Amino acid sequence: MPPRIALVTCRPGPEVAVDRDLPELERALREAGADARTVAWDDPDADWSAFDLALIRSTWDYSWRAREFLAWAEKCQAVTRLANPADVVRWNADKRYLGELAAAGVPTVPTRYIAPGERADLPDDHEYVVKPTSGAGARFAARYTPKQRDTAVRQLARMHAEGFTAMVQPYVRAVDVTGERALQFFGGSLLHASRKGAVLTPGTPYDARKVAHPGVAAWEPSDAELAVAARALAAVPDRARLLYARVDLVDGEDGRPVVMELELVEPNLFLDLHPASTARVVEAVLGAAGRDPGPRPPADRPAARPAG
Repeated sequence: MPPRIALVTCRPGPEVAVDRDLPELERALREAGADARTVAWDDPDADWSAFDLALIRSTWDYSWRAREFLAWAEKCQAVTRLANPADVVRWNADKRYLGELAAAGVPTVPTRYIAPGERADLPDDHEYVVKPTSGAGARFAARYTPKQRDTAVRQLARMHAEGFTAMVQPYVRAVDVTGERALQFFGGSLLHASRKGAVLTPGTPYDARKVAHPGVAAWEPSDAELAVAARALAAVPDRARLLYARVDLVDGEDGRPVVMELELVEPNLFLDLHPASTARVVEAVLGAAGRDPGPRPPADRPAARPAG
């Protein structure tokens, strides 16, 4: 019997981007002999026990339905294998994990948190970013100067009214020059890397829809970037069970890479930008679903470096 694989997504909506990876990944898995199907995570008719693997792909509405989504992850994992596992998803769904990474010695963007009911303690001497601890695609994110405090306070009030804890970070100025790099890992090794431009432009309202990946292009990561990514992943609880991970890096004030974010829930793979990576993703997914993908190539093969 072919492995049965659910590619888990969300329903279309005005705030949901189109997953360009999904059709290609489903096609490639089917060509490899899998019974692959795209299923919305909140489909009431879905029988998750009928699958050998539920692979979270583009559940891009989870951040504003976090409680419901995390409950689904637990229920799904109770009847089939879920990638990534529910405990990893729960840990990564709340960006307060950045504090844990920093405590473990991982270079990160300095971050403070303002929970509902707490005072709006905002910087008065530098530009900063306000965004929710549960967020994706720059939803409810904006950058401010100290003179824009009143607008930032209104954003905090809106977020707190909707139950979100806010995070406040200094605006990393280097992102306007060197961009943000995303190092993608799959099946335990580097898959490829990409670079994108700054997402938050001055004056863009926090509730405006943003372009999540402006100017995205293939990238060859430096040794320093690879080292920071390795340190970040080593600090993830239950890291041995990760099937995939994305480490987002920017340059700090000293020019060295620091972690902006870890994406262990539903990272965009950018397979259209890195088509040579599709075969490696399929191989890893089939292995996770219980099929032996055959002999593995040497760990130092060229494809282990970024494609494109």
